[in-house]
Amino acid sequence: MRKTLMTRLRADFLAGLAVVMPVALSLAVVVWLFGTVANFTNTLLFFLPRSLTHAQGGEGPMFWHWQVVALLLAVALVIGVGRITRHYVGRRLIAWVDQVILSVPILNKIYSVIKQVNDAFSMGKKGAFQTVVLVEFPRPGLYAIGFITGEHETILDRAVGDRTVSVFIPTTPNPTSGFLLVAPESQVRPLRMSVADAVRFIVSVGSISPAGGMPAGGMLPSRPAEGDASVGTGPLPPP
Repeated sequence: MRKTLMTRLRADFLAGLAVVMPVALSLAVVVWLFGTVANFTNTLLFFLPRSLTHAQGGEGPMFWHWQVVALLLAVALVIGVGRITRHYVGRRLIAWVDQVILSVPILNKIYSVIKQVNDAFSMGKKGAFQTVVLVEFPRPGLYAIGFITGEHETILDRAVGDRTVSVFIPTTPNPTSGFLLVAPESQVRPLRMSVADAVRFIVSVGSISPAGGMPAGGMLPSRPAEGDASVGTGPLPPP
């Protein structure tokens, strides 16, 4: 009985941690960014009227103005970084910053985990993952969640003798690495699950069960397997 209770508590703790950690990390980043920008604005006091310099210290009616300015500057900084990263020079600069951070012991571990999880969610939002599927892997009788990343009408189809699709099988808890399968579409089962739910299921090592609702793109027109309304069999829907 005690072992069962400890097992349940451990499962609940892991599930709660998977939910709390992203929120806590996001809040920590926002607080750090706000504080950094606010400290930077202190250097501008020399050029500002005396009423604002008093406001910075929490005195006078202009204090809230100073806080709003710091918040707006933080938002502008994030937008500016995003705009820079969309250009070649910005991407090279970000890559250099990544190398510098990854060369620092301890910090590199934390940074790499956060970046990998963020990249995984970004890939899903960009449409790199088209459909959540279930495939038999790594052997018959065992199943893994994967993502359709492409369909083929090439030499791969002719070699296999059937229509094939590319299926990415992510590892857990780091979903940015995994296995690429070229599978006959007849052996791939589409799931009525959103990409975000699937990524959460993988990152949480299965402790967060997928809701199984409708995917963002609507219902998959596939025939559900007998006794299971959330799993489809047969050919995949056209892209």
